Amino acid sequence: MTDIPDARLYSGYSDLAMAQVRGRDFDITIQRRARSPVAVIAPHGGGIEDGTSEIARAIAGDDFNLYLFEGLRPSRNYAALHLTSHRFDEPECLELIAGCHYVIAVHGCDDHGRRALLGGLDVELRAELAGALGGVRITADSEGHRFPAVHPTNICNRGARGRGVQLELTHPLRRPSEILNLATAVRTVLLPRCVRHRAGRGARADSPVT
Repeated sequence: MTDIPDARLYSGYSDLAMAQVRGRDFDITIQRRARSPVAVIAPHGGGIEDGTSEIARAIAGDDFNLYLFEGLRPSRNYAALHLTSHRFDEPECLELIAGCHYVIAVHGCDDHGRRALLGGLDVELRAELAGALGGVRITADSEGHRFPAVHPTNICNRGARGRGVQLELTHPLRRPSEILNLATAVRTVLLPRCVRHRAGRGARADSPVT
């Protein structure tokens, strides 16, 4: 049996790309929405963290920019392709989110129950999303969990403002029957921000990190 490189040893995308083949082991999908200040990304999509691609697509819809990095291997996608978030520097992703004021990174985790664990440096947006998810009876924790996502190079924090939100979802929330409910709750928070951004309001929320 051929040994599979351990993704935990990758220092960044260049290491992953040397060990894995795009179009065979993984692929990248980008859908651009020129007027949208929002990017929804799934850096561990496909077979890496199941269900995250589908959730990211549902959140993005026809309104927000979308980025998917998807594992295509027949097995061991996580072991071979899970590039940890603070080392995720795939160039096409960085180029996309550099122009986006709001970045939502969708991930999967192994915690129990129907729980969403929110991290990232955008504390205000994180709290608003937690409230919206709680409103549809999804337990949403925005602090005190093991996925704070506060590293400045975490991919969710590399957008135009230097802060974003990481959304870690347990297995029950990644079931097909849950996706519409979750995605709708997230979109109810993001759509008004798009409107305010386009109208040139919300200067405080849109100001860069200093």
